[in-house]
Amino acid sequence: MMPASIRFLLAGIAAAALYACSSTPAKTPAASQAAPAKSAAPTQATALARPDPRLAPPAASRVAPVDRIVAVVNDEVITQNDLSVRVDLVAKQLQRQGTQMPASDVLSRQILERMINDLLQVQLAKETGIKVDDATLDRTIERIAQENNLSMTDFRTTLERDGVKYAKFREDIRQEIVLARLREREVEKDIVVTDAEVETELAREKKESSAEAEYNISHVLVLVPAQATPDQVEQRRRKAMLALSELRRGAPFAQIAATYSDAPDALQGGALGWRSSARLPSLFLDVLNKLKAGEVSDILRSPNGFHIVKLLEKRGKAAAAAGGVQQTHVRHILIRAREGMSSSDVRNRLAQLREKIVAGADFAEMAKEQSEDSSAAKGGDLGWVAPGDTVQEFERVMNSLKDKEVSPPVQTPFGWHLVQVLERRSDELSEDRKKAAARNAIRQRKADEAYQDWLRQSRDRAFVENRYDER
Repeated sequence: MMPASIRFLLAGIAAAALYACSSTPAKTPAASQAAPAKSAAPTQATALARPDPRLAPPAASRVAPVDRIVAVVNDEVITQNDLSVRVDLVAKQLQRQGTQMPASDVLSRQILERMINDLLQVQLAKETGIKVDDATLDRTIERIAQENNLSMTDFRTTLERDGVKYAKFREDIRQEIVLARLREREVEKDIVVTDAEVETELAREKKESSAEAEYNISHVLVLVPAQATPDQVEQRRRKAMLALSELRRGAPFAQIAATYSDAPDALQGGALGWRSSARLPSLFLDVLNKLKAGEVSDILRSPNGFHIVKLLEKRGKAAAAAGGVQQTHVRHILIRAREGMSSSDVRNRLAQLREKIVAGADFAEMAKEQSEDSSAAKGGDLGWVAPGDTVQEFERVMNSLKDKEVSPPVQTPFGWHLVQVLERRSDELSEDRKKAAARNAIRQRKADEAYQDWLRQSRDRAFVENRYDER
C-alpha cells in the first residue's frame, strides 16, 4: 500500500490548486477578449477538419480520433486528452478516499474549471518571471521521500507502481511550488494586520478560552464572477440551492462537494479541517455557533459567492492545547554543502558521525569539532525552541524523535543536520508569542479570502473560452 503522505500528496495534485494541466498545452495564436470565439484559437484540429481529398488516406486507415480542444486560456489550449488524463487521476483518488463518484460529465466539467484556473495562474507566473531551479526542486522531492521513510529509489518505485510517472510527478511538484510563490507575490505580500486587530483577536480568544472555539468543517463554494449580471447571480444561487437540496435528502457531503463546489478542496470532499475561530470569517462563525456536529447550514452569501458549511466537530481551545505549548530542548550538528562537496558527500559524512555518536561518542564534542553553525561552541545546543521557531524540515524531524535519540541526516535550506532532542516540556505561551500566533492566524484568514478574490479578478481579465459542450 502506498504510504499515507504520498496518497495525500497525490490528492493535493488531483485538486486544482496544487498543479496545472496534465500536459504542456499546445500554443495557439494570441487571443484577445474582443476576438470572435471561432477565430480565437485556430488549431491543428481545424486544419485537419478540411483535408485535401486528393491526399486523404484510404477510409480503413482513418480510425484515429483527432484530439479536440475543450478550453482556450489566453494563447494556450486544454485538449480532451489533457482533460481525460486528469479525470482518470482524480477518479482513482476519489476511489481510494471512498468518496462516491459524481456523474462522469459533472466530474469532467468540475475538473476542467480547475484546469483553466491552474493554467491561468501558470501563465501569470511565467509573465512575472517566477521560476523554480532544479536544486530547490530536488530538495523538495527528497523531503517528500524522507517524510515517507523511503529512499529516492524506493520512492520512485512506489510512484511508478501507482501509475505516476516520476518525470511527470517532478514537474507537478515544480508547478506546485511556482503557484505557491505566485500566491505569495500577488496576494500575501499585501496582507496587513494591524495591532488593533491583534488586540481585538486576543480579547476575543480570552473571552472564549473556555468555550468551543475550534471547528472541524467542510464546505461547498459556488463562485460568483466579480462582474456578474443578475441572471448569472441567480444561476449560481440555483446551483447552490440544488446542492443544498441534495444534502437535505441525505446525499454524502463529499460527493456534493466534488459535484458542485468551485473551491480548490472540492475534490477532497470540501474538507477544511480544524480551523480556529480566528481563521474563519464572521459569516461562518455566526452559523457554526448555532449548528450541532453533523449539521449543515443554509446557503450563506459572501462577496465570493454562495457557501454551504457542514460542522463535523467542535472542541474547546483548552482541549486543543491541553498542557500548554510543547517546547523542545534540542541540539544539532550542521554541515553545509560547498564547492567540491556534493550533498551525497555531506550526508555520508554526517551518517558516519551519527554511527560514532550512537556507539558512545559525545554529541557535544562532535558538534564543537564538526558543526558549521554558531551553536558549535555550545556543543550544538539551540536551547528551548517552540513550534515555528525553526524551519519546517528541522521541526518535523525534531518532533519525530524520542528523547536522546539522534536523527539520520536531514536537509534544510541551511545545509545538512544531525538532530538530537534532549528533553521536552509544556509551558504557557508568552504574551509576545500569543500576539504572534494571533497575527499569523488573522493574516492567514485574510490571505485565504484575498486569494479567492484575486483569482476571480484574474479570470475576469483573461480570455477564457470553455468549449466542453461543443461536440
